[in-house]
Amino acid sequence: MEQQITWVDWQGVAEQLNQKGFAIVPDFITSSQCAALIAGYENPEAYRKTVVMERYRFGLGEYKYFNYPLPPLIQSIRASVYPKLVPVANTWMKVLNTATTFPDTHEQLLAQCKAHEQTKATVLILKYGKGGYNTLHQDLYGAVYFPLQAVLFLNEPDEDFTGGEFVLTEQTPRAQSKAIVLKPKKGELLIFTTNFRPIKGSKGYYRVNMKHGVSEIHSGKRHTLGIIFHDALS
Repeated sequence: MEQQITWVDWQGVAEQLNQKGFAIVPDFITSSQCAALIAGYENPEAYRKTVVMERYRFGLGEYKYFNYPLPPLIQSIRASVYPKLVPVANTWMKVLNTATTFPDTHEQLLAQCKAHEQTKATVLILKYGKGGYNTLHQDLYGAVYFPLQAVLFLNEPDEDFTGGEFVLTEQTPRAQSKAIVLKPKKGELLIFTTNFRPIKGSKGYYRVNMKHGVSEIHSGKRHTLGIIFHDALS
């Protein structure tokens, strides 16, 4: 996995993140790795918590938070992708004139989380069936949060399921919201902003808030793996 990550055009990813607030990395994991992650959904020992989404008005579907230690593949992705995104995150903080800076390694970020009592793993796997959806939201989990996160797509759209597009919204100050609808393929990695991104205007950079969700699934089953780099309070 580490070798696969080194092959990614991270400069191109950074350019997309700066221009759009998201980037798609094709062929990030194999079909067999996707299948193994889906099969692991039924292993109760791997997870610390199951959330039935309609119970909390989050949508319709189910997701499970992994326990520590994470499976080796997920641990490798989380620890190896994070340093590639730190330069983008720190640039965003700088142009928005915030005092926040992020450490070079993921281990150091988790140490910051621990100092704020954020010790629960936030990596999660989500499952939707027909009629399932996820309302617009942000994944913050505590005072310490990294401004970028990722999703791995484990099923093939229009083959394994229909509908179920990934939706991002941008709320520009004093303007109407903009919707971005994405349809990543099986095995692709989508990197996107956790809660805001900078956009350059005539008087410098300003902050645009963003949320994400999933449109209604019309048929089939849809699984994704969410990779949040910071830990949670609970």
